[in-house]
Amino acid sequence: MLNIIKNANGSSLKYSLEGRLDTTTVSQLDQALEGALEGVTDLTFDIEKLEYISSAGLRVLLSCQKTMNKQGTMVITNVSEEVQEIFDVTGFTSILTIK
Repeated sequence: MLNIIKNANGSSLKYSLEGRLDTTTVSQLDQALEGALEGVTDLTFDIEKLEYISSAGLRVLLSCQKTMNKQGTMVITNVSEEVQEIFDVTGFTSILTIK
């Protein structure tokens, strides 16, 4: 299960994710992001309550990062130890801005 809370404020957009981001739930995030990044210069993913992220979830974050490299910044905040370990093992710590 994945809960997504979207908070837009001008050119800033924040997604708070709760639960699991995997092959069964990634389509929810894809739908939430569809067309949402247009005009956004500051994108934040708050993943404090994200329990797990699979390669499908990593793919979505990578796609967002590529988009934001062209139009602004993207930050991932409040990363749990479990998810941080996944970022470390996959090398995503060198691709994503994690705070």
